[in-house]
Amino acid sequence: MLTLTSDNFETQVLEADRPVLVDFWADWCPPCKLIAPILDEISTEYADRLTVAKLNGDDHPDVVSRYGIMGFPTLILFRKGEPVQRITGAKPKRLLLADLADHF
Repeated sequence: MLTLTSDNFETQVLEADRPVLVDFWADWCPPCKLIAPILDEISTEYADRLTVAKLNGDDHPDVVSRYGIMGFPTLILFRKGEPVQRITGAKPKRLLLADLADHF
């Protein structure tokens, strides 16, 4: 899984040539810890068509603000530099994949 920062967000997400699912999370967030292993699985299983990345919202508030993140975890799927799907809160793997299926 790719770790994002304010410095590499543009090149790794906005300029990516395939979909990127960004997990906006925080250390103090229990639902973030619940969803992390699920995202690891998705990252491995869909590695040929999707990049899964994480950005610590507390460390990079400028990116959080830019995308109007109001709570953690928030997942945003980017395609061609544009956000195309937003999911707030932890969900089981099958529901996450169902929400994302049309985009990759």
